[in-house]
Amino acid sequence: MAEKILMKGNEAIAHAAIRCGCDGYFGYPITPQSEVMETLMEEKPWETTGMVVLQAESETSAINMLYGGACCAKRVMTSSSSPGISLMSEGLSYLAGAELPCLVVNVVRGGPGLGTIQPGQGDYFQAVKGGGHGDYKNIVLAPSSPQEMYNFVDKAFDLAFKYRNPAMILSDGIVGQMMETVEMGPMKSRMSNEEIIKRYTWATTGKTKDRKQNVITSLAMEAEVNEMNNLRLQAKYREIENNEVIFETFHCEDANHLMIAYGCMSRICENAVEQARKEGIKVGLLRPVTLFPFPTKEIQKLVPQLDTIMTVELSAGQMVEDVRLAVNGAIPVNFYGRMGGVVPSPEEVLDAFKKSILK
Repeated sequence: MAEKILMKGNEAIAHAAIRCGCDGYFGYPITPQSEVMETLMEEKPWETTGMVVLQAESETSAINMLYGGACCAKRVMTSSSSPGISLMSEGLSYLAGAELPCLVVNVVRGGPGLGTIQPGQGDYFQAVKGGGHGDYKNIVLAPSSPQEMYNFVDKAFDLAFKYRNPAMILSDGIVGQMMETVEMGPMKSRMSNEEIIKRYTWATTGKTKDRKQNVITSLAMEAEVNEMNNLRLQAKYREIENNEVIFETFHCEDANHLMIAYGCMSRICENAVEQARKEGIKVGLLRPVTLFPFPTKEIQKLVPQLDTIMTVELSAGQMVEDVRLAVNGAIPVNFYGRMGGVVPSPEEVLDAFKKSILK
């Protein structure tokens, strides 16, 4: 029988890491995600599974420790919050350029700058558009509950290794700090070095009887070689877009209007949709679970039946740009957002929606 425990979303990340076969966690404290590392330290998985848990000197050190572990095809991860992720951006670009799998968790806080420890969604551009230098993409999953925080750790690792690409769980201060019952899965066994050598032939596991040493780098001094590397990456991103889109819909079958929201705001919008339905307003909700790849085609399929769309975000409006690109001017796309850590109520969202459809 599955084990169910009341825990925070951040704690769920830590327990999932232990149970899904994570080999190493390297991080640095920052509110509102510090419970991830605190829980790992309390659980002491190095005594039971051999998992390495290390507080690095800084976020810059942590992301480069991921690079080393990922080169050996180990399941390695880190977690941080907005300013910390900014410090990791150079390392994320290196990981993407070297095609290395890893997991980065961002429990977003309000910005810009030091901002506040309250929740925000202002890191959407940073996560979905690359965030660092060069043309690269992270695979991005956006949980809306502690249960999904738990589930997405294993899912993110699977996608990261499937495509040899960094994966990110883009959470927020609400989901990270809220407490709900989480159903935990069984403990996964970790791969031996022999299994890694056999399965991941690209890994830097030293010389073997069957092959020479592998050298992993993102450096390509010749322009033509670097262009070929970039073209290969772009082809991979298109493959991800074709195969890995995840989304949820709510009351969309007969909807004349649509709200689009992710993470904590999708929960608030779901309540707003229920209230609108009671008033006879046919509005539905589409929740992107993967932010990259984005559910562009799924939005386009709904457009012919809709009069308007409104995106709701804890930002000045970032995801709304991808929604407008998907709609391509066919119908109005409105936006409602709060910033600085302020979280709107369902009633506030519904009021903003009503005003948007009366424009």
